Order: sequence, then structure tokens, then C-alpha cells
Amino acid sequence: MEIGFPMGKGSKYLLEELKEWHQCLMMLGDAKVDEHGNVLDQDDGSDIYFDKDAEDHEINIKSAICFLRGKAYEALDNRDLARQWYKAAVKVDPLCYEALECLVDNYMLTCEEESELLASLKFGKEDGWLSAFYSCLIRKHEKEYVVEAKFKELERESCSISSSSGQMMKNNIDVLACKAEYYHQSGEYQKCFELTSVLLERDPFHLKCTLVHLAAAMELGHSNDLYLLSCNLVKDYPQKAISWFAVGCYYYCIKKYDQARRYFGKATGLDGTFPPAWFGTGIAYAAQEEGDQAMAAFRTAARLFPGCHLPTLYMGMQYVRMHNFKLAEQFFMQAKSICPSDPLIYNELGVVAYNMKEYQNAVQWFELTLTHTSSSSNEMWEPTMVNLGHALRKLK
Repeated sequence: MEIGFPMGKGSKYLLEELKEWHQCLMMLGDAKVDEHGNVLDQDDGSDIYFDKDAEDHEINIKSAICFLRGKAYEALDNRDLARQWYKAAVKVDPLCYEALECLVDNYMLTCEEESELLASLKFGKEDGWLSAFYSCLIRKHEKEYVVEAKFKELERESCSISSSSGQMMKNNIDVLACKAEYYHQSGEYQKCFELTSVLLERDPFHLKCTLVHLAAAMELGHSNDLYLLSCNLVKDYPQKAISWFAVGCYYYCIKKYDQARRYFGKATGLDGTFPPAWFGTGIAYAAQEEGDQAMAAFRTAARLFPGCHLPTLYMGMQYVRMHNFKLAEQFFMQAKSICPSDPLIYNELGVVAYNMKEYQNAVQWFELTLTHTSSSSNEMWEPTMVNLGHALRKLK
């Protein structure tokens, strides 16, 4: 059944499709929102477009309008207001998953801000499973036992609805893609790759899972898989940034960094808010010892994605290469304030302390690194153990 709008109603959605963002905001009317996502002007214009008598809307209208405002401001490169309206959308209606997805995937919030937002959401009695899923979505950098407990809680909440729902949630591709992303963050690349391979057989068009699969294949050096996947993506989605990012990953994997940079650049040209392409550009420049261009890419990423610690972490690594350890330490501490649970940050702080001959501090940082790693990824952190050994040797 088609839904008809009286004259003028639904026009804002037409403007959205036409990408007429300024006119879209004008039609939505004036409204203010604070930093915490609380709408200050309750008369947000929603009554202009929708009948007051309408019942049983499947979509919360106020939430949808907040989300539309967020999309418009993000398209106009006003990421501060976009962040506030996305937060407003998910606060008005926790079922507005798209708003939370924009906040998380575009790194608009720090880890602490994500946790605060989740704590502020008012879920219904029957939405415990959704709260657990959101918790899994934002806690990928936490310690292993914390994340595993969250996934178990999600299964338990799903089973509380019905056993069939619990089984469906356990096998839900979005939940499993979230788990694969956690494996990648933990350095368990083989486990991540195996899981994403199975998921993509089930749903070859799941682009979030595809992105995690690309990252895992790149870490494992699976150039053949990258080649085949990038060819398919370019054929199916020539206008999407992820397709050309995949091509860049392939060239980076075979150490053809010039071509990798070219395709990472094409990805950022198609979508300037696609985080992995900016990171890839900077890393490709760094691989060729072109520090200035690498720093420029990382600075852009840090400006665009204030909730992501990777740009500042990579900038710190560049300063370590230049032997500017004081400046490197500042950037590592900034990365730590954004994401205090990434073990790589503590390892790099240990490297800085060691080079500054502060061996006791180095020991503390290296030990903190190992406490933040998962039990099944110890092999990845062998260099940290070697570093710890050297620091202890210096202390006799």
C-alpha cells in the first residue's frame, strides 16, 4: 500500500533525495539542541508535516526529523551539529539504530561519550536485547572478559523473549559482524577472517562485514582474496568509497604504495567522511617515508573523526620516527584520553619512555599493555614482551 501525503507533506524527504540540504533544513524549521542531545525547542516542526490524529506510526516522527537534521548537517560538513542531532534522534527513540550507527561508524563520540549516551537511553521493558546489542556495538575496545560478558548478556536477553528469538539473535549477521569487528580490534585476525568469510557467504552485500573482512585480509597478507573482493566491489558498487578502498588495500598488501595512495584518494574523493580511506592514505605515505604528507592525512582524519584515537596514535608514531619523543608522548596521551583501552597506545608510550631513558616508566607502560590484551592474542604482543625485557635489563 502506498502512503500518500497531502500537498507539501513529505517534501523534506524529496529534498533529502535531491541532496538539497539547505532547503531541507529551512523546511524543517528552527530548533535548538544542546551538546548532550536534548532538544531545547520542543516545537520542532514535526506537526507541520504529519497529522496530529495519526496513530500507530511505526517510526517515531520526532526522532526521524532529528535524524534528518543530523544527516543534513553532516552533508554540510557541520559535524558538531550533526553529532548533537544524531544523539537527539537516538535519545528520543532508542530504536533509531541508524542514528547510533552514524555516531559509532563515523567516530563522532569518544569511548566515554558512547558509554554516557548508552546509559542515558530509555529502553522499554521488552527492549533489553537492544540495549545489550548497543552495548556490544560500542565496547569493542574493552577487555576480553567484558566484551564476552556483553555478548552472553545479549544471548540471554534474546532468549528471555523466546528460545527461537534467542537462536535467531545468536545467528544474526549484524551481531556476528560486531563480534568479528571485536576480533579485529583484539588482533585475532585469523579468527576474524574466518568469521567474516562465513558471513559474506550468507550475505555478500553486507558492507560493514565486508569492511572488517578487508581489514583482516590486509593484516594477514591475503592478496588474492583482496584482489577478487575488490574486483567484485568495483563491479557492483563503482560509486561507493569502500570499493576503491578495497583496491587500495590490495595494492598496499603487495607493497605498491603509489597505486594504493591513488585508490585511497579516490575513496576519499567519493566520500570524504569514510574513515578507513583517510587512515590508509596516511599509512601508505608513511610506508614511503613521506612524513609530511602522512601527517597531513592524519590531521584531516583527526579533525573529521574526533572520536577516533587512531589519527593521533599514528601522528605520535610519526614523531617517534623523527625522534621527537616529547611531542610523540603528547599525541599518545591524547589518543589514550579518547580510547583508554587500546593496548597499542600503552606500548607506544613505553617505547617513548624507553627512548627517554625513563626505564621504570617504560616497564609500567609495557606491563599495562599486556594487561589490556586478550588471552588469545599473546603472539601479536611478542615485541612488547621483548621491550619489557630490555627495560628490565636496563634496570638490572
